[in-house]
Amino acid sequence: MRQLVIDTATEALSVALFDGGLLIDSHHEIAGRGHAEKLIPIIAAMNGGGRAQEIVVDTGPGSFTGVRVGLAAARALAYGWQARLRAYASVSLVAAIARDLSGPAGEAPVLAVVMTGGHGECFWQRFDTATLEPLAPAASTPITRLGEELGDAVLYGTGAAAVVEARGHGRAVPLHPDARRLPLLPARLLGDDSTPLYGRGADAVPLAMRKN
Repeated sequence: MRQLVIDTATEALSVALFDGGLLIDSHHEIAGRGHAEKLIPIIAAMNGGGRAQEIVVDTGPGSFTGVRVGLAAARALAYGWQARLRAYASVSLVAAIARDLSGPAGEAPVLAVVMTGGHGECFWQRFDTATLEPLAPAASTPITRLGEELGDAVLYGTGAAAVVEARGHGRAVPLHPDARRLPLLPARLLGDDSTPLYGRGADAVPLAMRKN
């Protein structure tokens, strides 16, 4: 079975194509912006036009635009190719990559993942190192407050450095989600629900709700 993995929830533009569990094509860059313009041409240039029986997509939390771009492409391709659509959370994949970097047992029983958010906040979640089970739902918290509350010695993710700097101690390991590393994610952390996980409320306020 061929499996196409799409990850645009962060600054990374990451796409991977697997066949029978083997990576046969990929594209990974820290693009920052331009995901919408680049994504479909990148997939089209892949082996067999990227066509697969299963599409797997990162549903966030992350950039509002990035999450929407990835989901829109994944849903459209799944519909057009009559493929199964599956999903995972950005923080879960980063936790899996972090565990792989730190070894099977890890240096600590808990992995703390911190991802860049908006408006001075970071998305974060803590995981059991041995099982990668989330210890609590993902949350979005102001960096200064998170620096006071999150005491883990090592933080992983795109927002790790900002929190370590804010609190003045610890070690940051910058990591982006990487579609090529999907096999590190336990199967139970993949699901059929592709509802976006924005992590916090929308930036835009409907006109009818704005105060004069």
